[in-house]
Amino acid sequence: MIDPVDLDDFFIAFFSAAMIILLGAAYALFFTFAKLNKRKILAVSAYLSYGLLAVSVFFLSDALNLNGYWQVLVWLMLAGYPLAPHGIWHLCRGTHENSDDLTEKKLATAGESDI
Repeated sequence: MIDPVDLDDFFIAFFSAAMIILLGAAYALFFTFAKLNKRKILAVSAYLSYGLLAVSVFFLSDALNLNGYWQVLVWLMLAGYPLAPHGIWHLCRGTHENSDDLTEKKLATAGESDI
């Protein structure tokens, strides 16, 4: 049976969960800006955010008494999370490359060569 969170661990669980949300958003934000601006410091910041996210996940899973296959599930999700922004980046880039070409063709045929 799963043990409930002790009152002593409640603050750790709450703070860790909040940090997971914030660091996950920071990772995605820094990753996107690193791709757009091609700046190394933003890529380093993204992976630093991910590292801190992994630490927060460790503290949360410990505070919530996640053991056995729950622990495996948590670590599998954590291992898959860095791949999501890469996939979304390639999907958006491929989608918008085609739409930019179509927009330029429509403007050129309408007599407006300046964008």
